[in-house]
Amino acid sequence: MRALLIRGQACVFYGAAEFSRDTDFAILATPQNLSRLRKAMNELQAEVIAVPPFEAKYLRKGHAVHFRCHHPDADRMRVDVMTKMRNVDSFSKLWLRRTTISIDPNETCELMSLADLVQAKKTQRDKDWPMIRRLVEVHYFGNRESAHPAQRRFWLMELRTPELLIELASIHPNELRRFKRKRPLLELAQTGNESALADAILEEERAERAADREYWAPLKRELEQLRLTRKKSFRHRS
Repeated sequence: MRALLIRGQACVFYGAAEFSRDTDFAILATPQNLSRLRKAMNELQAEVIAVPPFEAKYLRKGHAVHFRCHHPDADRMRVDVMTKMRNVDSFSKLWLRRTTISIDPNETCELMSLADLVQAKKTQRDKDWPMIRRLVEVHYFGNRESAHPAQRRFWLMELRTPELLIELASIHPNELRRFKRKRPLLELAQTGNESALADAILEEERAERAADREYWAPLKRELEQLRLTRKKSFRHRS
């Protein structure tokens, strides 16, 4: 089955621990792959616990499908699966950039890449933004002594810590100049204005939160309609 571990559990593997009761996956929404997922959920004795139902059309629109497991080895564990996320590439591209982690000699785990995980966590939820900051900081401190250009680009585009952005700007001014058009607040990093840079980072977050609310508005309306339809169906059966 083609599935990528995302969200809180993936953050643990990247060194920025996040407490989460759920296990979240991005999945490939082909008939064959969804059939494999259905088989896995059956083995876990899992049931869908909310709207929408487990159907490809809802996954492809951007909805998450939520399962609750009842197998003794995974009792009450919740599994959420998604296919499409705001401002995140298609699954096929995510799969090519995935990170493979060895759990033991005979088992591996496929994770969404760090850069894609950071992008996926740019939501309206309060808890996601401190986690983004920690994820990028951990990566920066672990690799800054021998970073390659792609890593430096990632930090310039995603660091949310003013003092670290200023430090990076002072060490790599030429690279910073190349990315200022894509992330205008880098101009403030170059001038060393930490207070103004912190305000600009917060404004960047506000814009992403607003974009996420706008993205989810029609999906939430569809979920509410599905809930109403399900309630009416229950009433008619009773």
